[in-house]
This record gives sequence, structure tokens and C-alpha cells, in this order.
Amino acid sequence: MRAEDIFVVIPSWNEGEILGRTVAGLVPYGYTIVVVDDGSTVPAAQFIDSHPVRYLRHAINLGQGAAIQTGTEYALSEGAAIIVHFDADGQHSADQIERLTEPVKNGNFDVALGSRFLKSADRNQVPLVKRVLLRAGILVSWLFTGVWLSDTHNGFRALSNKAAARITLKESGFAHATEILELIRKSGLRYTEVPVTVLYTDYSKAKGQSVFGSIDILIDLVIAKLTR
Repeated sequence: MRAEDIFVVIPSWNEGEILGRTVAGLVPYGYTIVVVDDGSTVPAAQFIDSHPVRYLRHAINLGQGAAIQTGTEYALSEGAAIIVHFDADGQHSADQIERLTEPVKNGNFDVALGSRFLKSADRNQVPLVKRVLLRAGILVSWLFTGVWLSDTHNGFRALSNKAAARITLKESGFAHATEILELIRKSGLRYTEVPVTVLYTDYSKAKGQSVFGSIDILIDLVIAKLTR
């Protein structure tokens, strides 16, 4: 498989120069990079215009789930073999994409989900409060989806084109991470977890999910469950 057949979809909202550094780190690997600017106040194009990037922009902010769906649909329309979801804030490492996509490349699985909790070295990188929230999220996610994982809210994942075509996100916000797992189960897709290291900078920690943000996600999930 050629590197350009792997489309890396990056949802972005007001990431500014951080997005530029994230994209610069991906360019040497030869992947097809798709940035979805989710209505940033300052259009993200100006931070990445020196890089070979497919740039899509929402006129207004719709949410991370909506941005991922837009990027995924575009990647499928362009013939992507594998689609990787990748954070804009520098938390994910380009050099780990090869390992993440390997189970999908070899045909053993349809979806590979990154996990911060399979190796102690990766687990120790997670700030304590976030670690507690994430561990609690495992139970919540299982109750809503029937899927038990070691890390249910990791945005670093790889999907075959077949899997991506079967997953249509309706949750526009952060609750999409749980929705993806439910759709994986309902679609009968084969999935596995792959150990990944998440890099926590002062910037990423400042913008990360708070306790109140987690409560908002839970409320979104309950509403979605009741209205289906």
C-alpha cells in the first residue's frame, strides 16, 4: 500500500500555529493529509498554506464529530484505502501511524483503536485527573455501546475504507467517540486496540476535556439514546 493511500483526517478548530506544527510533522511520511477547519475564527488555511494539504472548511463551528465525518466522506470520495483520525493539537505522533494501521493493512481487522492503557509507559503519561475520567469513561461507554475497551475516548484510530463507509456519525460533538464504538459493534466490524503514546503539552492539557465537559458528553449520550 502506498503512503498516499492512507488519508490522515485532522479536525481543527482555532488551533492556529499548533496545527501548522502538527501538519509539518506529518508531511515527511507521504500520507494524504486532510484538514477540516471547523469554522475557526481565523481560517486555518493561513497556518498550513505552505504544506501539501487537502483543506476543507465549515462555514460555522459544527463540532469535532461533524468535522471528522466531513473529512471521512471526502477521503472515501478520493479513494482512500485507510483513514486515520488524528488530533490537531500535537498529542498524536506521526511515527505511530505505521503501527496503528498495520492491523488494518494486513486485513486482520477493519478498525484499529489507539489505547493509552495497554502499556505502563503510555499510561504513566496521562495526567492523574484525566486518567480517572478516562477509566470512568470505560464503564459509561460499555453501558451505551456494549463494547469494552481499555481506552474509549482516544481520537487516534484507523479505519479501512469498508469500515469508514459503514460509520456515519450523527453526534456532532465529542460524544461521537462513543457513537463510533456503537456503530462498530452494530456493523459487525472487526476491531482491535493498539498501544499508542499521547503527548501531553501545557497547550493540550489546557484545552482538554474537563469534568464538566465529560458531564456534557454524558448528557448528549443520554439524549441521543432516548431520541433514537
